Amino acid sequence: MKTIYGIKELTQQIPYPVATIGMFDGVHRGHQKIIEAMRHHALMKKGESVVITYNRHPKTIIENRSPSFITSLEHRLSLLERLGVDYAVVLAFDQKLAQMTAEDFIREILACWLGVKCFVLGFNCHFGKNREGDITLVRRLSDKYGFEVYECPPVIYRGQIISSTAIRHAILTGELETAEKMLGRPVSILGTVVKKSGRGRTLGYPTANLNLHHEVRPPRGVYGTKIRWAEQEHLALVNIGLRPTFVREPSANEDEALETEVHILDFKRISTGKTSKSISL
Repeated sequence: MKTIYGIKELTQQIPYPVATIGMFDGVHRGHQKIIEAMRHHALMKKGESVVITYNRHPKTIIENRSPSFITSLEHRLSLLERLGVDYAVVLAFDQKLAQMTAEDFIREILACWLGVKCFVLGFNCHFGKNREGDITLVRRLSDKYGFEVYECPPVIYRGQIISSTAIRHAILTGELETAEKMLGRPVSILGTVVKKSGRGRTLGYPTANLNLHHEVRPPRGVYGTKIRWAEQEHLALVNIGLRPTFVREPSANEDEALETEVHILDFKRISTGKTSKSISL
């Protein structure tokens, strides 16, 4: 998968872009349905699939708050690549983009810059200023800007529309089996290894401490997991907690003080500092 960051001159024009747009937080079964439909139309038209997403959640700018995510940008891109997406376009969501009308977005980004020939949208997709861009508007403008439009229906689990909000709630409350059913895969987190005190090594149980980059995590506890590091899988124990054995600074928000520590059962070396690595659990 090729990733394009920002709106810049394309080094190679995509001959027949079939695109979709969204945050795709979690890349859950509903998102997978959209991506499957997009890839199907790309295959039928001998085109290439393009996912347009954002480097941050729109609420960060519009509501001036940073929500937690199921998947960070790096994690999302990895999952999209596994689904066979050809291109990912990562737009910087800032005030300028927040104020762009839906029609301006369609004209300037989809039609003029990317040259979209086919646009696949989820049933509740919204974009543009005041979220005015939806399937109805896109259909109305499709002839004007020269592309086909297809709508993808929701995916239902136990009578409920699968959504990122529902999955975040399930993970936070420890309903991991429910979250897994809606995700279509085991619950996972992606973090960067950061250097801590190293006490675990002196006790014979070295751990890798992870910075999760605002990804939601399950409740406090010890979990048996599989991790993927440096293109290899290992069995591991993951502790999500406060490390009460050692002295720590008091925190007004206990959740902020939680640490995610990984003890890999069959591996001895983890890089930190300038050579920090991402670990997927």
